[in-house]
Amino acid sequence: MLTLDAQQSAARAWFESLRDRICAEFQAIEREAGSDASFDYIHWDRSDPSGGPGGGGVRGVMKGRVFEKVGVNVSTVGGTFEGEFGRTIHGAGDDPRFFATGISLVAHMVNPHVPAVHMNCRFLRTTKQWFGGGADLNPPLPIADDTADFHARLRTACDAHDPAHYQRFKQWADEYFYIPHRKVHRGVGGIFFDHLEQDFDADFAFTRDVGEAFLDIYPAIVRRRVDMPFTPADVAAQRAWRGRYAEFNLVYDRGTLFGLKTGGNIDAILMSLPPLATWD
Repeated sequence: MLTLDAQQSAARAWFESLRDRICAEFQAIEREAGSDASFDYIHWDRSDPSGGPGGGGVRGVMKGRVFEKVGVNVSTVGGTFEGEFGRTIHGAGDDPRFFATGISLVAHMVNPHVPAVHMNCRFLRTTKQWFGGGADLNPPLPIADDTADFHARLRTACDAHDPAHYQRFKQWADEYFYIPHRKVHRGVGGIFFDHLEQDFDADFAFTRDVGEAFLDIYPAIVRRRVDMPFTPADVAAQRAWRGRYAEFNLVYDRGTLFGLKTGGNIDAILMSLPPLATWD
């Protein structure tokens, strides 16, 4: 069995490997579209209020002909939660020390027929340790085949570990990615899971399979829709939908709150916001 430090290192290394492969695939899609767009990588460091090493991460952002704005972040941070926020985090009520590493991705697309997407996988340690994450599809103009294929691929990843996973984590995503003040869902769903803490090896294997499923299905959906014609009305619908997306991320998203409360990089935390949106 891996030691705690080795577990942290293994999780971090895999998140970084997944980032590299996702970015390479997205850049390949840009090349296929005749674009030379590539990711700009910005390293950032975090200082911990307790004075200990705070960690940091790498923010990767690309803007091209296909991806209007895509951000892929990997962060590894640790230290001590400040104030009462720690009491809201699993296992940190009586001991505010923590470690967290993970990957977070959001893509907003030029063509309104290409769905936006969100994916993240993470490993956290307080007095407990666990994996969380998921992936969800966010089309401004939903297409049934894309929704079905996205969910089918995530189901396959889930079923390889536990036949009950998909329905449980799909429902969790449906409940989580909901905008109460609008009474609408943010997108067409996917899966969301948290607090997987029974067995490191099994939970890590499942988390890896979720990441691999995303890398398998999302580029395929992008390639099938990237050349679809679209109208100014489609763009207007896309930008209105993006307004809803921004509202969710600023008001309800737990990852945004965690980043802000732990002194993360502001640009990395808010990279999920769309480049252009409307509130008409």
